[in-house]
Amino acid sequence: MSRLTPDQVLATPAGELAALQSEALFQLKNDAADLLSVARAIVEHIDRALELKYADRAHALRLAAGKDTGIVHFDDGHVRVTADLPKRVEWDQRRLAEVVRRIANGGEDPAEYVEISYRVSETKFNAWPESLKSAFAPARTLKTGKPGFRLALMKE
Repeated sequence: MSRLTPDQVLATPAGELAALQSEALFQLKNDAADLLSVARAIVEHIDRALELKYADRAHALRLAAGKDTGIVHFDDGHVRVTADLPKRVEWDQRRLAEVVRRIANGGEDPAEYVEISYRVSETKFNAWPESLKSAFAPARTLKTGKPGFRLALMKE
């Protein structure tokens, strides 16, 4: 079978692709992974160029608006540029736990001020004795992700 172009692959129903020999599917998957890798590298390279071109202008507009982060808009010729510098706040978990304890010790409900979530490492859970697991099991729900398949061409 000759190699299919990306357009041909997309035009071929998945059922027909599934009927192909495993070697052909292996090649299609590898070709797609190569295209994806190249496309990601191109996007990253262009994003670096856009940052070099527009970061100072966007920064100046944010300063003029009295903000450090967020979205600003400006025109460059016939192109409308939307520059977004998202805010990413991180909280020190140990210090937050101390504040939550002080709030609780003061007689108030910490849930009125902070969102609290719990996680259990699956590795640790599996290593626990059954007596401990049984206490936690009702709070545990197992969900599956998207199935994945890796293909490796074996030597003949």
